[in-house]
Amino acid sequence: MTKLNYITRASSLKENAPLLIMCHGYGSDENDLFSFAPELTDELFIISLQAPYPMQPYGNAWYAINFDAVNGKWSDDEQAKQSVNLISEFIDYACSTYPVDSKNVTLLGFSQGSILSYAVALRYPKKIKNIVALSGYINEAILPDQIKNKDVAHLNFFCSHGSVDQVIPIDWAKKTPKFLDDLGINNSYKEYPVGHGVAPQNFYDFKAWLKQYI
Repeated sequence: MTKLNYITRASSLKENAPLLIMCHGYGSDENDLFSFAPELTDELFIISLQAPYPMQPYGNAWYAINFDAVNGKWSDDEQAKQSVNLISEFIDYACSTYPVDSKNVTLLGFSQGSILSYAVALRYPKKIKNIVALSGYINEAILPDQIKNKDVAHLNFFCSHGSVDQVIPIDWAKKTPKFLDDLGINNSYKEYPVGHGVAPQNFYDFKAWLKQYI
């Protein structure tokens, strides 16, 4: 059983399909990133998750954000950690329920979903192979106290950000390559002249990257 709602697109492969799990952003839902699915390779078994906390009047969140906090945006890190664990548990559920390859799991996250994808991969690296992190950043408050290079050396990251992002400052994202480099993790970091969204070129770039790594 799983505590998360989700939608799927089956793979053209009958067994050992590469698994792509999508995690949407704050205030969105499982249909958002799923719009990418028709353009991605048929070999992928795609699952798009719905975040657990409903918002009014619509949409969902992975954790609460207080936009009026004194120091700018303040996130509920305890709630975020709970969602990290929910996604980790969902990976186990998906790998035991569907004809997918548990050694070929990719997380694709946007914004809040991207922040959690970083955390899931670095907290539970044995469950993940690739991460596509769109318009997010690494929140060290929800990472393990210690990360051993040898535990994460197999991971591959595609990270991207809008250079005029008005929601998550580009300066937060710019810290990502060094953080991953220091852990010896293969990573690609790209910026695009857009705000808080996915530019067409960004989509084509991560699509090409995925073909290389799945």
